[in-house]
Amino acid sequence: MRAVFEWSKRALPALLLVAALLVACGCASVKVHTEALPPVLTLDEVLRPYHKVAVIEVHRERYGDVADLHPADYSWANVALQQEAARIGADAVIFPEVKVDAATYILYPTIEIRAKGVAIKFD
Repeated sequence: MRAVFEWSKRALPALLLVAALLVACGCASVKVHTEALPPVLTLDEVLRPYHKVAVIEVHRERYGDVADLHPADYSWANVALQQEAARIGADAVIFPEVKVDAATYILYPTIEIRAKGVAIKFD
């Protein structure tokens, strides 16, 4: 019993050091997104002349039933459209469409979320 106590007394500072390093390294990989994403607009909100840059499509597949969908799944589609529009240098996204298709893969239900929009650049 005394040997275990002596071992734990010597190992405790080393374990605390390792834990502190792991915490410090884990926090060092936080990514901060500072630039604003292009907005998703309805046609009524577009007041300036524009030209079409591209048609953007994104999709995501996940396991689960349609009843398991959350508002975050739908907001993912808009954020993904905004990120793609920012990647190609567009000013906004118009005509957003979000479709949800359900299927069954063997025994597991799957949901495919597809989003489509038009990236525009203001003149």
